[in-house]
Amino acid sequence: MRYLPHTPEDVASMLQAVGADSLEELFAGVPETCRRKDAWNLPEPLTEWELNAHMDRLAARVASSPYWKIYLGAGSYEHHIPAAVSYLLGRSEFSTAYTPYQPEISQGTLQGIYEYQTLTARLLGMDVANASMYDGASALAEALLMAFRITRKKKRVAVSRAVSPFYRRVVATYFAPTDYEVVELPLLADGTTDLSGLGAIQDLAAVAVQSPNFFGCLEDLEAAGRAIHETGAVFVACFSEPLAFGIVKSPGAQGADIVCGEGQSFGNPQSFGGPGLGMFATRQDHVRKMPGRLVGRTTDLEGRPGFVLTLSTREQHIRRAKATSNICSNQGLCAMTAAMYMASLGGTGIRELAQLNHDKAEYLKEGLLQAGFSAPLAAPTFNEFVLKAPAGFGQIWKRLQQEKIVAGLPLAPLYPEMEDHYLFCVTETKSRDDLDVLIREVSS
Repeated sequence: MRYLPHTPEDVASMLQAVGADSLEELFAGVPETCRRKDAWNLPEPLTEWELNAHMDRLAARVASSPYWKIYLGAGSYEHHIPAAVSYLLGRSEFSTAYTPYQPEISQGTLQGIYEYQTLTARLLGMDVANASMYDGASALAEALLMAFRITRKKKRVAVSRAVSPFYRRVVATYFAPTDYEVVELPLLADGTTDLSGLGAIQDLAAVAVQSPNFFGCLEDLEAAGRAIHETGAVFVACFSEPLAFGIVKSPGAQGADIVCGEGQSFGNPQSFGGPGLGMFATRQDHVRKMPGRLVGRTTDLEGRPGFVLTLSTREQHIRRAKATSNICSNQGLCAMTAAMYMASLGGTGIRELAQLNHDKAEYLKEGLLQAGFSAPLAAPTFNEFVLKAPAGFGQIWKRLQQEKIVAGLPLAPLYPEMEDHYLFCVTETKSRDDLDVLIREVSS
């Protein structure tokens, strides 16, 4: 798009229309001390091609794929995106649609969201899924609020310390202005959640456990579900890497009442942190307590199939006090992307891709163990794992960045007791040669 500045005549005409004599008069309400008095120190203008080259140079200063080999996960994952997904998403029917406020003329968007809900429910092993939330963190917070609506009058929830620290911060922000309390559950030595103290927590509405958790460890959700249900609480299972359910038993099949998490892995680029996709599913018994919106399939008066928004209990539709959520929109385009991704791969493709992620992660883990790392957490993992680095690795970690390699996430800033512990992630985007290079570099 060309930049076309206003001419002096344009400016004069607009000032006359608003009754001002000068541009400065428009800002009379801004204190003098807050106004810039000197001219902008802008560089000389560039041609279109010079500007493109300048932007490329700026972009090269940022650590991004494919120029860098980044072994980070922690809630955002690099996956290949099928060309079919990018092509279909670029169609104007999808990319220009904000949200289906007029369902009768938004049948394509509604059908796409309906397909997303169906695929999500199947993946997570649940009865019903909504049309998505903002991201995984807000989905967890909304799931815990939903648990209060289910249990009524209870005021406390328990969240595992193995749940992403970023998710827990969002939950704390949600709950800060309320009288609800969040109890933190400790960790076991193997990297999973210690649920032994649940019985001592009074007034418990819900318990949230993440699997794979922040350390990449797979929790025993079946055992967790039994322990949680014995207390009368709602079992909330969350996740940040949905691809794991290609080879791991779904949370719904392991007794979860609400399943929520981040769906960025399904066709959405990392984009330096957003936007994300909050996947959210529950059992049919709780559908009227679920936040967000739901697309349903019905028939019109002539028997023709059609799609409608249903159970959209948001403040735009009913009284604010009765709304299940104040999320006015959902990540519709991101949800559509995820639907296209899941449909493109199919059940077999998701299973094979998940197995590939697991196997590559295990290959790197074994190589790093032979290079002098140790494995402090014994629980099985999917495509992320924690290792304790040998002495002096901190300098190697910094040196590798000069070679455009980010060798894991230091955990000490997030978990102070985990000094010299690093979280590594491997996806299908890393070749065996890439993994061998990293192993060789840390061994030297």
